[in-house]
Amino acid sequence: MTAPARALPRSVASASARRAAVVLVLTLLCTVTAILLAGSASAAPTDPVAPVAPVAPVVPGAGSVDISIGDGSPSSSITLILAITVLSIAPSVLLLATSFTKIIVVLALTRNALGLPSSPPNQVLTGIALFLTLFVMGPVFSDINEVAVQPYMDGKATVSQAYDAGVVPLREFLLGNTREDELKLMIGLSGEDAPATVSEVSMTTLIPAFVLSELKSAFIIGLVVFIPFLVLDMLVSAALMAMGMMMVPPTVVSLPFKLLLFVVVDGWALITTALVGSYGGSG
Repeated sequence: MTAPARALPRSVASASARRAAVVLVLTLLCTVTAILLAGSASAAPTDPVAPVAPVAPVVPGAGSVDISIGDGSPSSSITLILAITVLSIAPSVLLLATSFTKIIVVLALTRNALGLPSSPPNQVLTGIALFLTLFVMGPVFSDINEVAVQPYMDGKATVSQAYDAGVVPLREFLLGNTREDELKLMIGLSGEDAPATVSEVSMTTLIPAFVLSELKSAFIIGLVVFIPFLVLDMLVSAALMAMGMMMVPPTVVSLPFKLLLFVVVDGWALITTALVGSYGGSG
């Protein structure tokens, strides 16, 4: 009789738990339903809006399109393209149409005459040649900037007009420093009829003639620089042979004497003076 009395409270407790769960679920359902009904009631219906008819675009200028560029000056994009083009061909112009060729060749020959294959280094020689070129070509560049670059930037001249005006100072510089023999050679090789005057020679013929003339002048200057050092090498070699020191390289012994001679006579100043003086009448 005692076993059923103990099992009764457990069944009663489980039934109470089920009732509480059912009540909780019903409460949640009622809450959700109330929220949904309130939201649908608050959203008032809106009337549809009629579509707007398309409007044709209005082009100013009475039916014409104006594509003029400001006050006639070139736009920034065109100026940028021209600047990139000039920078791409600037190395060739610098090497062939300026004094750079002669200067760098003479400096390289001077270094070889001293017996120093790597001192000064190539970067230093190139920098010296570049700034000496700017020094020599300064008047020519100023004239080109005045008669060609500035009028074009101000919109007063077209590209072709600026080129025709800017090539005149450069042509005068090239003709003033080109030997007559090289000029005749290139005119003959071109196969064209000889121009009536030298001012009518085309730039494609004048620039190679100028380069050949510059190389010839550079080798002449290099020969003059080589002779004293060559004589010094021969004297040192003869002295070593007389003393029976034939195993000692003459260049090692003569190098300090060549450096001493070059410093005593102020060689760099003499070479710079000779290079710049060779263009004295071109500015």
